[in-house]
Amino acid sequence: MSQRKIAIQGVPGSYHHQVALRVFGNEVEILPFNTFETVAKSLAFDTADFGVMAIENSIAGAILPNYDLIDRYGLHIREEFYLPIAHQFMALPGQQIEDINEVRSHPMALLQCKAFLAQHPQILQIDDLDTASVAKRIAEEKLKGVAAIASEIAAEIYGLEILAKNIQTVKDNFTRFIILQKEKVEATETPNKASFKVTIQNQAGGLAKLLTMIAEKGLNLSKIQSIPVIEKPWEYSFFIDAEFSDYAQFLEAMDLIQKDFGDVKIFGEYKSRKA
Repeated sequence: MSQRKIAIQGVPGSYHHQVALRVFGNEVEILPFNTFETVAKSLAFDTADFGVMAIENSIAGAILPNYDLIDRYGLHIREEFYLPIAHQFMALPGQQIEDINEVRSHPMALLQCKAFLAQHPQILQIDDLDTASVAKRIAEEKLKGVAAIASEIAAEIYGLEILAKNIQTVKDNFTRFIILQKEKVEATETPNKASFKVTIQNQAGGLAKLLTMIAEKGLNLSKIQSIPVIEKPWEYSFFIDAEFSDYAQFLEAMDLIQKDFGDVKIFGEYKSRKA
């Protein structure tokens, strides 16, 4: 049996890499990509079997473009995974924080460490593609005066020294990842959470009526994000994550949306993994 191929955004030592190993184990082939879109493409074009994609963070909120990628490339959510995020401030060995004049990391990581970075205004903050890729570049190019914000594992892999530990502003910092695949997922257990998109008709009070109906069916909305429908001015689609205890009522809600409110597209039905 051939190794399963897992697409991730980032390089070894990234948080996506950690999730891939925790979900699928070590006996897999990791396919690293620079962007979330190339992860999505790898699944759509059968280069990878599964993909790992961050979708929201407990501090910084939802990563809205990733919902759009799932939609555009016709992908399906297999399951979710919550990873506690601990950010480390690292650089080449032998330096102090006072020697650092520049820090690079993913924009989300920089945002999550805002309070720590505010204590060091002399350090220029620069957005980069990924946390671990910055650590890798610092090590390979021997960049002095440059720090990365990344995981402890990244520091170990690339031989960097941690100058400040656990610098995330909120210590209970979690990122929710979703595991994606091309084919529709056949559930092995009764789901209690779903991700879907609703495109509602342009009518007064349409969204309020929709939300009322969803609540009446016992669905708890854990996330709702709107985006405009490009080809239809003043119409909006809503990406929704909802939890429920009664699967039959969830199905009834989906039927009612289709019948009375507009179009619904289900990306995945799965078990909630939130602790």
